[in-house]
Amino acid sequence: MTAVLTPWTREEFENKLREKGKGYHSHHPFNVLMYEGKLTREQLQCWVANRFYYQIGIPQKDAAIMSNCPDREIRRSWILRITDHDGDDKAEGGIEAWIKLGEAVGLTREDVTSLKFVSPGVRFAVDAYINFARQRPWQESVCSSLTELFAPHIHQQRISSWPEMYPWVKEEGMIYFKKRLTEARRDVEQGLAVTLSHFGKSREMQERALEILQFKLNVLWVISDSIMLACCDVSIENGVHYLRQDQMK
Repeated sequence: MTAVLTPWTREEFENKLREKGKGYHSHHPFNVLMYEGKLTREQLQCWVANRFYYQIGIPQKDAAIMSNCPDREIRRSWILRITDHDGDDKAEGGIEAWIKLGEAVGLTREDVTSLKFVSPGVRFAVDAYINFARQRPWQESVCSSLTELFAPHIHQQRISSWPEMYPWVKEEGMIYFKKRLTEARRDVEQGLAVTLSHFGKSREMQERALEILQFKLNVLWVISDSIMLACCDVSIENGVHYLRQDQMK
């Protein structure tokens, strides 16, 4: 007879989720090089252009979660995530802020919104994430959003390091990262509450939550892989990644 494992306590479960941050894409070689100021102008432009596809996918993912969720109170609070990115009559959202980031790094609005620089790998990874949210129970999709646990740190890194590392980037381009510092923390509280409550009932469900979060971490890692291949001629010598000039702009 297989022994039934005791569920982790709520605190232990949350710690297990947070430990997954070790695999967050902030540790990807491309993002490390970005933080160290080692990307060229063209490589940073390529990153911005490709990541736009992820930005426009976020409200689609959140709309899918809402369409699968029968809980009115959850929907009423979750809808804020859509307006955060799409904007409304009172404020421009994160998608518009990302377009401004593109302009701040030297791209045109058309360069960004046409999606002409988006690599097939980025499209595939983002589409897989949206399809996950459409097809899986809404609680699983909420759990997948918990990579936001680790996002404020990477946003703060960019706010702190870019003015020194990439002084040619116009200041208005930082609006998106500053905006997400507060939004992400609010979103984490909601997503974490749902995940701890729904998946905390058994060890099997808790482990399923960790698998779901790992899936989302994998999506973000593959996006970084695809961007690195798309905008860089990459070689590895002695375990060190070298990124060379791209012909993007």
